[in-house]
Amino acid sequence: MKISILSIFPEMFEGFLTTSIIKKAILQDLAEVEIVDFRLFTKDKHNRVDAPPYGGGHGLVLLYQPIIDALKSIKTKDSYVVMMGPAGNTYDQNKVKSFSQIQHLILICGHYEGYDERILNHVDEVISIGDYILTGGELAAMVVTDSIIRLLPGVIREESHQYESFENNLLEHAQYTKPRKIDGFSVPEVLLSGHHKNIDTYRSESSIEKTFKYRKELLEKAKLSPEQEAIFKTLKANKNKEDL
Repeated sequence: MKISILSIFPEMFEGFLTTSIIKKAILQDLAEVEIVDFRLFTKDKHNRVDAPPYGGGHGLVLLYQPIIDALKSIKTKDSYVVMMGPAGNTYDQNKVKSFSQIQHLILICGHYEGYDERILNHVDEVISIGDYILTGGELAAMVVTDSIIRLLPGVIREESHQYESFENNLLEHAQYTKPRKIDGFSVPEVLLSGHHKNIDTYRSESSIEKTFKYRKELLEKAKLSPEQEAIFKTLKANKNKEDL
């Protein structure tokens, strides 16, 4: 898979692309990431990529021309173009999986006070990583890139994805490591038992409990087994008693 990122701050991606799992995936040719500086495509004599908005207002707006010329230089019939922006669909794990199947994903990083709306005529989708404002789309593009690359075959062991948060709209179960006891807190005995079926049951229950505690709304969409559904009903019943 190839991911192309259009930005006027390519230096922001240097550390991101040269560390950890992303670096490994690139070195092993499991993923390709291309950073395109669309400032290099501007036809403005002062090398500008922005201008004041028509109608007045504060700040500057990204120009149509440099972004679209940069886009045309890399776009193919297999490309899917995404604008990073707060007005878009909220990014989630289902979208991650969908994007990971695309042969060539192009991410456009907005900046300043926005972009010329006509750019969207060349965009397939607008994506937001949350209801807050960043100074630019670069950090959002890194989030999207990281979430996709870690799903690509060979980057992370396939079984590692099975219990991750947001699989089936559940948070990952509680995790523990050495030492067995610290500051009066102990690791649950079932995790030390070596009984794999009991451990799986505990982790399933832990996942339900953790989701109920932190992201209760996810459980309404989750496909639960009869055992998980029973745990969910018990948690709801106990919570209702506490609220009385």
